[in-house]
Amino acid sequence: MTTIVVRAENPFEKSRRRMIGPFLAPALVVYTLVMVVPSVFTVWISFNDWAGAGPMEWAGLANYREMLRDPVFGQAFLNTVKILVGVGGAVFFVSFLLTMLLQDMFGRKFVRAVVFFPSLVPGLVIAIMWGFMLDPDGLANSLLKSLGIAEPPLWLAPENMFATVMGGLTWLAAGTYTVIFMAAADRIPRTFYEAAELDGASAVRRFWHITLPLMWDVIGVCAVLWAIGALKTFEFVLVFAGATGSLPPTSLWTFSVYAYAGAFPSDGVPRYGIASASAVLTMLLTVVLTLLVRRVMGRREGTDY
Repeated sequence: MTTIVVRAENPFEKSRRRMIGPFLAPALVVYTLVMVVPSVFTVWISFNDWAGAGPMEWAGLANYREMLRDPVFGQAFLNTVKILVGVGGAVFFVSFLLTMLLQDMFGRKFVRAVVFFPSLVPGLVIAIMWGFMLDPDGLANSLLKSLGIAEPPLWLAPENMFATVMGGLTWLAAGTYTVIFMAAADRIPRTFYEAAELDGASAVRRFWHITLPLMWDVIGVCAVLWAIGALKTFEFVLVFAGATGSLPPTSLWTFSVYAYAGAFPSDGVPRYGIASASAVLTMLLTVVLTLLVRRVMGRREGTDY
């Protein structure tokens, strides 16, 4: 004889499920109004010619074709890739190096706060300060002259400007990722390091074989964050390389600056269709790159060390 047991539903669990909707609805409404609606409207504008006022004129894929044929957009794409790969590689290398050096350092909490300080200051302020420091008569060149270097580099010369921007972005972001990596490294049991020290492992080998594998999940999240941030690089380039009331030279433009220049040109009629097409392409690349990074990092996370 089979006995069927019917369990009564927990009243508390039932009431808890009923409360999910009322608590979730306000956040969902705000997200829809702030993110979903503007994104859909941007996609719609990208298929039209619009100066920001008056009726829109349907253009289809013309804005996308014109953008992809534009050599300025090609330069913006190249600059964005340089920031994504070049600056990203430098940021993670510096962050790994600082994490390795500061793990067992006395007073590392104070040093961590100092390293993190640039991230607390708005990027606009950092860009202005960076420009004053690297001016031909600024602090950097004055220090180099005091050390006996008669002709210090022209940091703000056109041929050196983008390399200087990349250096500034590296300095601005390295502290943030260093703090994140150090927080992840603090979770690792010290017994692993003690055993490695007894086996004679150097600091580099301990970092490579213990710290790096055990914080790989955090590195994956940081890689996604960097990919998203790199594709949206804007204010540092605009303020550091642009003169008052004008845009930076086109050789320094990124995706975001290209979109901004279409919507708010220094002279001429705004072209919100081109600007929106650039924004849509940036959004698509962000999604694809995020999925790609997560897939690659996920494979590494699942391997044996």
